[in-house]
Amino acid sequence: MENERIWNASMKDLAKGYTENEETYECIACGRQFEKGLIYPVEELLYEAEKFVVLHIAKEHGSAFDYLIQQDKQITGLSEIQSKLLGLFYEGKSDKEAQEEMGMGSTSTIRNHRFVLKEKERQARVFLTLMELLRAQEKGTDSGRLGAARARTLEGRHRSTATEQEKVLAKYFPQGVQGPLKNFSMKEKQKLVVLHELAKRFEQGKQYTEKEVNELLGQAFEDYAILRRYLIDYGFMARQEDGSAYWLTELAEGQEEKSLNRRDELKLQAKEIKIEAGVFQIRNLENGKVFIDSKPNLKSMNGHEFSLDMGSFINKNLQADWKKYGKDAFVFEVLEVLKPKDGEAKIYDPKDALKKLEEKWLEAKQPYGDQGYNE
Repeated sequence: MENERIWNASMKDLAKGYTENEETYECIACGRQFEKGLIYPVEELLYEAEKFVVLHIAKEHGSAFDYLIQQDKQITGLSEIQSKLLGLFYEGKSDKEAQEEMGMGSTSTIRNHRFVLKEKERQARVFLTLMELLRAQEKGTDSGRLGAARARTLEGRHRSTATEQEKVLAKYFPQGVQGPLKNFSMKEKQKLVVLHELAKRFEQGKQYTEKEVNELLGQAFEDYAILRRYLIDYGFMARQEDGSAYWLTELAEGQEEKSLNRRDELKLQAKEIKIEAGVFQIRNLENGKVFIDSKPNLKSMNGHEFSLDMGSFINKNLQADWKKYGKDAFVFEVLEVLKPKDGEAKIYDPKDALKKLEEKWLEAKQPYGDQGYNE
């Protein structure tokens, strides 16, 4: 539920540390709710709900920053070192003070980390912009029905006969389809049947607040948040970006055969990914040394990172520096993608061409001795 509060909050709400609902203010960190209209006494002072939730966050969690920076990489996308450095920067530490407190490298190391973090910020802004444009496109192509815009037809194995559907509903709704859901631990094919039935508890063409959605789903299952998320993810329901309104899509009416199977969609996307051969380098941000290598599929160069993390990389010098400086001191960079020249199609040997491309970059970079790790 804690992660759910983070995922559902807007950037503005995350920065404040709380969300505003129709009747309450809710702390994102702990989920405690403060009812609007009530006065909360603290010693000899009285606070209305919104000011009190701000006071609560400061007293119990330090700040929204303090709470978010303590989350693991799955939430923040930051490594442990990056999280610690951001915390020090938030405290106003200089590069030298941060270097001394972290006990790592030199001030140039800290500057490199600052650069990486700023680059991460720029990339995040572009990504968020792309997502905003995607949502705008979905609204335009499907009259604002975001869930239906993602819908796809499932393969035959996910379709259920009427008899199969009756068995699933009887098993998971032992008191009838208007009663409570027994549990939500089931196979995907069964989930689709259950979600389609749950969607019938809402009226087509009517908009619901999040509170109303939670109340209706809460009558079926204690963890209403997971039901709400699956109804959205599988395209049975759509919502406004800020969560202010929810509604059924055409999919819930049965005008589509089935909803989006994300696993199948990812498989299709993987098949469409173009495999590119090329030359890349692993660059040490601390000392500028590089290791140059080539791969028939550049996507697989992350295998080097895995070997280095496991301490089994074939290049002992690079392995030693990886252990000394840590993985955050290294970056993987593509130097050149292999492309056949005009007129080479009939006699083109990709293995030989890749070898020559690697030799070209070894000659250009000279990654030996003090300049690199190649031997």
